[in-house]
Amino acid sequence: MTVRIETATHATPELRDALAVLLPQLNPSLPIPSLEHLVAVLADPAVTLLVARDGPLTLGVAAVVVYVTPIWLKARIEDVVVDSAARGRGVGEALVRACIELARRRGAGIVELQSARSRDAANRLYPRLGFALRDSNVYRLNLL
Repeated sequence: MTVRIETATHATPELRDALAVLLPQLNPSLPIPSLEHLVAVLADPAVTLLVARDGPLTLGVAAVVVYVTPIWLKARIEDVVVDSAARGRGVGEALVRACIELARRRGAGIVELQSARSRDAANRLYPRLGFALRDSNVYRLNLL
């Protein structure tokens, strides 16, 4: 398998279909984005959607959001998911390394991410890549 990490530049039916397969593997309750939503995501200068491919096959995705706070220029890695058929082959590591490098190039001083406790492989990967587990609470308020 040859993994190639690309930046998604166009909202295509192929990209939407790949997300329709991948996102339920991350969380079955996630909505599948419409093409219109993908257009908005890809048009947002703060967001970069990375796609892992092997030839024409989409193996995984991850998003990097770079934003300014009063203290930092931060990056947040979101929605990292590798297709179950490609797991254990370095795809997730390649995606996260590409996310970190993109954040570095964009000037971020901190890169953060969040992972469910049940994601054993991910929770082994992130410390290997230099992430430190924080003693923090995550709060969420759903507005929709």
